Amino acid sequence: MTKTINSITQENDYDPNSMPVDKAREYIQKFLNPVTGKERLAIRDALSRVLAEDVISPVNVPQHDNSAMDGYAFRGGDLNENNKTSLTVVGTAFAGQPFKGTVEKGQAVRIMTGAVIPDGADTVIMQERTERNEDQVTVEFVPLGANTRKAGEDLKQGAAAITAGSVIRPADLGMIASLGITEVSVYRKLRVAFFSTGDELVGVGNPLGEGQIYDSNRYTIFGMLSELGCELIDMGVIKDTPEDVETAFQSAADIADVVITSGGVSVGEADFVKQILDKLGEVLFWKIAMKPGRPLAFGKIRNANFFGLPGNPVAVMVTFYQFVQSALKTIQGQKYFKQTPTFKVKCTEPIKKAPGRTEFQRGVLTTSANGELTVRTTGNQGSGILSSMSEADCFIVLPTDVGRLEAGAMVEVQLMGGVSR
Repeated sequence: MTKTINSITQENDYDPNSMPVDKAREYIQKFLNPVTGKERLAIRDALSRVLAEDVISPVNVPQHDNSAMDGYAFRGGDLNENNKTSLTVVGTAFAGQPFKGTVEKGQAVRIMTGAVIPDGADTVIMQERTERNEDQVTVEFVPLGANTRKAGEDLKQGAAAITAGSVIRPADLGMIASLGITEVSVYRKLRVAFFSTGDELVGVGNPLGEGQIYDSNRYTIFGMLSELGCELIDMGVIKDTPEDVETAFQSAADIADVVITSGGVSVGEADFVKQILDKLGEVLFWKIAMKPGRPLAFGKIRNANFFGLPGNPVAVMVTFYQFVQSALKTIQGQKYFKQTPTFKVKCTEPIKKAPGRTEFQRGVLTTSANGELTVRTTGNQGSGILSSMSEADCFIVLPTDVGRLEAGAMVEVQLMGGVSR
C-alpha cells in the first residue's frame, strides 16, 4: 500500500458509524495494488484471463484492399453518372485466389467477398445491380470506392489490437488468431484464501447438532470467486477460539493475495477476531449505510488484502458483489467495468424502504407483452433468505434518499456478476 489504512480515518468526511456505499468503494480502491506477476499462455488457454501487455498487430487488418461483397470490380472513373455502363469481364477474383492481371479502362473483374481488389480497380458493385451477357456486364452508377474495404481499415500495423487490462473474451481469441499470434502475456491468477467462522457452522455432509446450521457461505463465495477466475484456497470452517482464528489468518496470509472471511465482524461477534486482526495487520471495521450487509471489514494482513464479510448468507453475497468483486478485478489488473453499471427499469410492484441507507433488493427481470423490460422483487428481502438470491438475476438499487415506491416507478437495476468490459 502506498499509505497506511489507518490514514483514511483522517479524511474529513469519514464517518465510522455509517459509511456511505460509494465512499466505502472509493476508500477500498485507494489501497489496492494490482498483481505484477505475468505468464505467457497459448491463446486458447488465455480465455477469461487479464491481458498484461497490449496485443500489437504485426500486420494491417485487412492486409489488402478487398471486396465487401460479391459483384464486379472496376475503375470507378469509367462509370457514367447518368446512364448504365457496359464493361468487359476479363477474369475472376476469389478470396485467397487474386486476379493476376491489371484492370484496364472499360474492363471489370468478377469478384467474391473478401477477394483482393485487382490492380487498376478501385470500386465494386454488388451482383444484384448488374446484368451479365457473356463477357459483357452492364452496371449501374455507384460512387468511387464503393463496397471496398481498405487495407488497415480495421486495424493498422503496429496498433494495439487489445489493450492491457482487458479480460480476454471469445471474440478476442479470434482477433488474436487473425493476426497470426499464438501466445499472449497475462497476469497470473489471484490466490484467494477463504474460510467461515462460527461454532454453529457444520460442513455439508455432516450431521447437524442442536442449534447448528450448514455452512452455505463458503459455497457462494467459492462460486463468485470461480466466476472471476481466481485460484481458490478453501480453508473450511474455523472454530471460534483465538488460537484457531489467529492460526487461520496467519496461514491464509502466508499463501494468498487476498483473504476473505464470513462472520465475526458484526458488533457483539467474537471481539477477539478484531484483536487478532489488529495484531496481524491494519484493518478497519465499518458500518456501511446499506441493507443487507451493514458490517464490513477491510484492510491488510501482512501483505494480503483482507475482506471480512457479514455472516448472513444474503449479506455475504451483496457485500461481495458491491465491494469485493470490483476490488478483486482491480487487483487482477482489470481496467474496465470494475463496478457493474446500472440502468433504469420500471418496477411492476410497490417497494417498501425507509430513507437513510442504500438498499440492494433482489430482483427478477422480465419482458412484458409489449416488449418492455420490467423488474419485480423476489419477495421477502430478509438477509438470511438465500432463496432470494437464488431466484434473482439482478439487484434493485435503491439510493439513500429514496423511500417507499409505488408500482410503476422507475428504479436502478444492476445485473448480478457484472460485465468484463
